[in-house]
Amino acid sequence: MPRHPRTLAATSAPSSGQQRLVDELRRLGIDDERVLAAIAKVPRHDFVDDALKNRAYENSALPIGHAQTISQPYVVALMTQVLLKGRKPQRVLEIGTGSGYQTAVLAELVPTVFTVERLKSLSEQARRRLSALHYRNIHFGYADGMNGWLPYAPYDGILVTAGTEAVPAALVQQLAPGGRMVIPVGLQGAQSLRLIERRGAGIREADLGRVSFVPLLPGKG
Repeated sequence: MPRHPRTLAATSAPSSGQQRLVDELRRLGIDDERVLAAIAKVPRHDFVDDALKNRAYENSALPIGHAQTISQPYVVALMTQVLLKGRKPQRVLEIGTGSGYQTAVLAELVPTVFTVERLKSLSEQARRRLSALHYRNIHFGYADGMNGWLPYAPYDGILVTAGTEAVPAALVQQLAPGGRMVIPVGLQGAQSLRLIERRGAGIREADLGRVSFVPLLPGKG
């Protein structure tokens, strides 16, 4: 696992809330110890508003403004576990920075993370939070996530944190050979989490079950 400077909050032992969350995720089937260690390390309370800090370690999605949410910890852990399973990706693209929490979890596990957000205020807020936590392996983009981030492609992994009716072709094209993408697909209320793998000239797809995400919107906000 890459090592990066951390604040005292991030380097100390997990709080009781963090440990309870890790125990719950383990009971729910998260078994990648790398992922569980990252969840135990990243201070989720730093990624929610003050009024919600007492709920930071609940296994639930929470509002972050702009009709967006910080994802349920189980979903964060599941998507990360699927992305990493049996491999050590070096470069991962995240579509939808949001609060920056999923970004931080990825940055604990991947040498280089690229993250794109269409809402400038969220992008800037996440950049400040992650800088304060001394992450130095994250590149931030303010752009339309539908188009990925072509200048830095290809990526070993792509993780999409908003739902889309169909898998964007641009994202598939930016996957490296052997690359893997985890993405929610479908209309709100009928979304499924998909695993897309690039195998030579072909694509392999698997359905990982029902999920509920805010929609992936085109353009910048």
